[in-house]
Amino acid sequence: MKIAIPVDDKSVETHICQSFGRTQYFLIYDTETKEKIFLDNRAAGSQGGAGIKAAQTVVDNNVNVLLTPRCGENAAGVIKAGNIKIYKTISESIQDNIQAYIDGKLSLLEDIHAGFHNHGGE
Repeated sequence: MKIAIPVDDKSVETHICQSFGRTQYFLIYDTETKEKIFLDNRAAGSQGGAGIKAAQTVVDNNVNVLLTPRCGENAAGVIKAGNIKIYKTISESIQDNIQAYIDGKLSLLEDIHAGFHNHGGE
């Protein structure tokens, strides 16, 4: 199973990014092989539609689960259309959230916001 997480830097010691669409990188973690890959989020500097473009990056990488603190409705639509479940993170720690997901302690992200269209958010 592959897990995607928006992160601030290309390091497992970094924090989870608070903005899904504007995150600089995505960590893709494979729970079976324990492999970690960091992807550049090319949507981070977009004038608009960053959330949708970031979501497509996640879908294109055959991810099964997204762990994120928040997500805009347009991005969530793309992610859900890709049959990816979205879970709400519980802290800024990558490892804590991966373990919480594996242990079944994360909740599905229910609070999908409208986005911050053209305002530097999702």
